[in-house]
Amino acid sequence: MLYLRKNDIKQSFSMREAIEASKKALSAYSNGMAEVPLRTNLDIAQYEGQSLYMPAYVKGDHSALGIKIASVYPKNIKRNLPSIFALMLVLDPVTGIVTACLDGTYFTQLRTGAVQGAATDLLARKDAKIGALIGTGGQAEAQLEAMLTARSLKEVRVYSLHFQHAKRFCSEMQHHYDCELIPVKTSEACVTDADIITTVTTAKTPTFQAEWVKVGAHINGIGSFTPEMCEIPTELIQQADIILFDTMDGVLHEAGDFITPLQNGLVNLQDYDGELGQLINGEIKGRDSDQQITLFKSVGSAVLDVVVADAIVKKAKSEGLGLELLN
Repeated sequence: MLYLRKNDIKQSFSMREAIEASKKALSAYSNGMAEVPLRTNLDIAQYEGQSLYMPAYVKGDHSALGIKIASVYPKNIKRNLPSIFALMLVLDPVTGIVTACLDGTYFTQLRTGAVQGAATDLLARKDAKIGALIGTGGQAEAQLEAMLTARSLKEVRVYSLHFQHAKRFCSEMQHHYDCELIPVKTSEACVTDADIITTVTTAKTPTFQAEWVKVGAHINGIGSFTPEMCEIPTELIQQADIILFDTMDGVLHEAGDFITPLQNGLVNLQDYDGELGQLINGEIKGRDSDQQITLFKSVGSAVLDVVVADAIVKKAKSEGLGLELLN
């Protein structure tokens, strides 16, 4: 069994490759080629933790099988341990044998960034120059990289509830990129005139206002993943020309910003145009005008995990990276 650490993954697999693998995963999902059971969430009440198990299987000539295990233990901080830990297991779909184990924490950051990059690549204006990133937590670095992989932006404005966090993030990231990273003190300053807006927070109220969004902008909602969470304002959902999800079932079961307006009758199910995989497969139309506002929402799916992980393992093996563990 091959064990891939964070540096092994970073050295062997680029964000561009992760974006293309994510497109293949969503294409397979929308084609009905994936088996993705609901994730199992064990509540470890005694220790105030949760243990999550997310399996998936993709059929066909390029089959993939795997499971991601993630633990969320907020009190680990007091133990000087990470509050979120994840591990990705890759299995051989022919034999069922575990063939690889990946650092799931970094892997999840890469994969989550990549699905946003896929949507940005397919939906944002080709001439996009200004980016907006709301949120500077653990997902922010990969989200920034994905935006800059999908489009050659001249500047990205960064907003956090704590301005010092935005300043520190921009300072740490600036030496990696040619574009200018600008910390801003308000969400309005971040979003106004931006061509691409990505919000990746755990907010329970919208992180910006619809009236600040310019005509022709593309928006990515990446952070919310429970019915109580909300990043995208309902008014923007009402006015967007194209609204696509990573998976329709996932978003309509988990993302509060899209569930609540539907339940309240402020939008109809028909206002949600479909899945990004359907666009990739040519079943639905994407942007056909620079004046359209496009909106993408992701809550994540194990199909992305298994396809991206399988591609990473194959690439790492071809380059002789990773640690081979004895069975």
